[in-house]
Amino acid sequence: MLAAVLVASAGVGMVQAQTRDTPTNPFAADPAAVGAGREVFEGTCSACHGPGASGGRAPALNTGRFTRGGEDFELFTTIQDGVPGTEMPSFKFISPQETWKVVSYLRSLSGGGGAPSSGPVPVASAEAVQRGEAVFFGKGQCSTCHEVNGRGLHLASDLSGAGSSDAKALRTGVLHAFPPRRGGPAARYVDVVRADGSRVGGLVRGEDSFSLHLLQASGELVMLDRAKLTSITNRPGNGYPADVALRLGAEEVDDVIAYLSRQKGRDVTGALSPQGPAVLPAQRLLKAAAEPDNWPTYWGDYTGKHFSELTEVDAGNVGTLQAKWAAQLPGQSPLQATPIVVDGIMYVSGPPGDVYAFDARTGLQIWKYSRKQDVTNPYQINPTNRGIAVLDGRVFMGTLDNLLIALDARSGRPLWERRIADTLFGYTMTGAPLALPGKIIVGVGAGEYAIRGFLEAYDPATGKRLWRFEPIPGPGEKGNETWAGDSWKTGGGGTWLTGSYDPELKQLYWAIGNPAPSFNPHIRKGDNLYTNSVVALDPETGKLKWHYQFTPNDSHDWDSVQDLVLTDRVVNGQMRKVMLHADRNGFFYMLDRTNGRFLSGAAFVHQNWNDGFDAKGRPKVRPESVATPDGVPIYPAVGATNFQAPSYDEKAGVFYLAFQDAEGFAGYGPAEVEKGKLYTAPRRLPAPPASRAPIQGVRALDVATGKALWSFPLTRNSLAAGVLATRGGVIFASSAEGSFLALDTKSGSPLWRFKTGGGISGSPISYAVDGRQYVAVSAGNIVYSFALPGDVK
Repeated sequence: MLAAVLVASAGVGMVQAQTRDTPTNPFAADPAAVGAGREVFEGTCSACHGPGASGGRAPALNTGRFTRGGEDFELFTTIQDGVPGTEMPSFKFISPQETWKVVSYLRSLSGGGGAPSSGPVPVASAEAVQRGEAVFFGKGQCSTCHEVNGRGLHLASDLSGAGSSDAKALRTGVLHAFPPRRGGPAARYVDVVRADGSRVGGLVRGEDSFSLHLLQASGELVMLDRAKLTSITNRPGNGYPADVALRLGAEEVDDVIAYLSRQKGRDVTGALSPQGPAVLPAQRLLKAAAEPDNWPTYWGDYTGKHFSELTEVDAGNVGTLQAKWAAQLPGQSPLQATPIVVDGIMYVSGPPGDVYAFDARTGLQIWKYSRKQDVTNPYQINPTNRGIAVLDGRVFMGTLDNLLIALDARSGRPLWERRIADTLFGYTMTGAPLALPGKIIVGVGAGEYAIRGFLEAYDPATGKRLWRFEPIPGPGEKGNETWAGDSWKTGGGGTWLTGSYDPELKQLYWAIGNPAPSFNPHIRKGDNLYTNSVVALDPETGKLKWHYQFTPNDSHDWDSVQDLVLTDRVVNGQMRKVMLHADRNGFFYMLDRTNGRFLSGAAFVHQNWNDGFDAKGRPKVRPESVATPDGVPIYPAVGATNFQAPSYDEKAGVFYLAFQDAEGFAGYGPAEVEKGKLYTAPRRLPAPPASRAPIQGVRALDVATGKALWSFPLTRNSLAAGVLATRGGVIFASSAEGSFLALDTKSGSPLWRFKTGGGISGSPISYAVDGRQYVAVSAGNIVYSFALPGDVK
């Protein structure tokens, strides 16, 4: 049914009036066509429909009412294709030109003179709508292919917005198959025989010269290699139910149209359910380490190690690595997203508001969701998206205008959306959500505006908010005394980087950003808890369990929004549950993650702000390092590392990261609170020249001591890109000029490089499909995937 929109559309595709793509009668304005059509009709059709189309064995056609629709194209299609299951045969032996002239003749009999007439528009009474709904999901069998607001299947287009088309177009869709839209293939069902003799069939969801994707009624997507198929056969009729007019009476068709006319769009204010078997149930996320072929969450698993146990690509063969596919996404800014890979499908966010699903072997697009920003802050910065989360058949993303959106992982269709903050105040959502069993955790950007950050948990099925944690304590809350006056109200404390989770301890760990204004500490005298800290929360309630602050009263915009790595290791002869963290302030930390107790801190770059730590791990801040109106030299400058991923090899006890050792100048200017405007208080005068040239590159740290084992130098700052180490003894990194690199994990020696042609601002991942290991990274607005030589397995 409704084969006019049979193609299984991606994202939020709605049924639309397709008049522009529906062939029109080329002889509609030609009076001679009526006579020519009469001759064809009398010689071919009158035996059943009677002379002058007055009726006989078959219905009269001179009344202007036609059972299968009265649009010119509908009449043309009925004549050409016939009506299966009736005595009306196909008349394809009549040329298209002659068929159009017969249409002109039939139109003239009802006084239409070539103007289409499909009967009265059905009255969309409440009773008709109710009856139509029953037919759509019952006798009409429409929902065996289509869905309306989550009910039905997604083998064909989503009809939740069918009401945007007029009733005539809907009638045509019910009774006829439209031809393929210009520039697009026709929907088709095929049966396939594999080389091993096994068979599979389904709707062609995507294809190119080498790959074929079939969508099955169960919701499963079967991804096939054409080279391994012996035959592909189109099913007759391509799945279009040609007997609609037989199964449904005219009034029932009118009722279905009445029902569809009321559908004005997907109801994302409610909560729709995903279709098919759940993609990535929560139990698999809890055991992600047991599935190294997948990369199911932002850091690879809940521990934040960002390390791959795959070994096919190793130090001995990485020099032969080849680009296997590339997918170019639209947009102006470089991609920062870390892709997610689940069971051979890669999910990645593109420009803000876009999500894509790709065949992770070939790069063939499966679906795309795109949403334009509704509200834009005129002072908006960082127009990017750093990733998505997948859980229980849903894909979760945040938008720059602060919508948390749940999509169906199999189709990309929206299931629900919730606005969590006011964009015009300066809030944005750029980070990847964290999926926990029964919860989606999301944070916001807040450090550059006069706002107060927060972290929230939502029910993944319903979109209901479960709790909120505010890292800037209000009056009466512990920590509020660390803020002068009312400075807490505009204290910043962004929560935009994805956290880590320990299901055994039942603790959620989150890094908190810088205080606001970023550079003027005197407006907000005090430690400014819980900015520049790690907080441990109860994931059930959002209540604070413990915290550790890396930089009190930060005046350098260092924040602490970097990875929190969870591991167990022996410390002073005792096995401890620890957290590792390389902070922008230049120190590598080890904390007891059960209680936040400081275990060690070692500088991994030159620094001049800290004289060491007291017994409780509080840094001894040098007064001369605090920003002043005139400015003071500071090491590290904008930060010794950044939010892009480090990588931790637990077996080797080595922590890899991108670093920069450079001098900065810590100064500040005035800061004024104004809704939506930047609130950073930067120094307006240029900084003096640095006393020495910066040093940057990739560095390996001994976790036991925090000391560097080796460093690989880069000529330009590359803190925009993360690193990935693998069990194969390779670490993948990037240079600022767009080279993707492979280094030896033991020595840092270069093993391979690939010039991407774009700036790399994200972190690489590794995954495997059918036994083959891939390494993926984004550069510019292109996603690349690499593997060893050979055809796709």
